[in-house]
Amino acid sequence: MTPPRSAKRILAIDIGGSGLKAAVVGPDGTLLTERHRIATPKHREPETITALILELIAPLQRYDCVSVGFPGVVIDGTVHSAPNFGSNDWQGFDLGGVLHTALAKPIRVLNDADVQGLGAVSGRGFEVVCTLGTGFGTAWFKDGALLPHLELAHMPANGKRDFDRYIGDHALKKVGKKKWNHRVEAVVNLFARVMNFDHLYLGGGNAAKIAFDLPPKVTLIPNEDGLRGAASVWRMK
Repeated sequence: MTPPRSAKRILAIDIGGSGLKAAVVGPDGTLLTERHRIATPKHREPETITALILELIAPLQRYDCVSVGFPGVVIDGTVHSAPNFGSNDWQGFDLGGVLHTALAKPIRVLNDADVQGLGAVSGRGFEVVCTLGTGFGTAWFKDGALLPHLELAHMPANGKRDFDRYIGDHALKKVGKKKWNHRVEAVVNLFARVMNFDHLYLGGGNAAKIAFDLPPKVTLIPNEDGLRGAASVWRMK
């Protein structure tokens, strides 16, 4: 959708495995309202999540357009995969269209790591964003421009386990914080060797559990970047 030039208030919606968050932000990503949050339910069918989103944002009355971060592959507002939400239910679901019909506002839906990255990167060189939450999310940027989304989370990381199963929330609960930290550190070092990034940003709910010393080119970022990045979504062409 064409970005509304007069947009002063952007409704930011962050759909996560543990919680659904929303706030209104300004053109520079500054929070203009308090952040609203409700827990993500166990049953995550599209109709259930959509209804909860509408309930969540009901108190947020004034906004010009809407940015949505979703944990999966999203193309032109349509979900193509959502491993942590039940791919079969979500595949082909036009989340952008449904929300546009319900809210009558311009809508943009992107992968959640892409949105968080837009709120975190400096815009200089090759920057990588990894989110450690229910699953493992990634986003890539060159001089601030968002590059095509890749589901690296589902590439093999160790034996038959992909990155999602290796360092996602399931792994943290199964192997414990100490071993999980060893795994995350190994992945960070692997990415440094393979990608030669200028900077790597680590976010997501489990990033706060990192207990090893980060290399010089690696930085922790707050979850709020997922909301602040909503403004940058509308600066994209």
